[in-house]
Amino acid sequence: MSRTTVKTRDGRVFQMPTDEEDAKIYAAAMADPDARPMDDDEWRAALPTARIGRPPHGVPLKSPVTLRLDVDVLAALRATGKGWQTRVNDAMREWVKTHAA
Repeated sequence: MSRTTVKTRDGRVFQMPTDEEDAKIYAAAMADPDARPMDDDEWRAALPTARIGRPPHGVPLKSPVTLRLDVDVLAALRATGKGWQTRVNDAMREWVKTHAA
């Protein structure tokens, strides 16, 4: 049986193993306790718990605002990397909890 060649959108080319090669690889993995493939329950347990993307319908959404910050404060916040706006939101939420209206 010949191998199947798969080309991805970005131009990478993969050679897929034949059914016989795949069976040998699977048998070897099953024989090695450190390389055993995960079962469905283990995959479910390994799934990330954080949801990525927009919140589901009905969940309160965030509201866009215009906020003026000192240049150095904004630079420091942005320097913390991706997710800085979420971290600012979390910090504001904590402040609101401790400073009831």
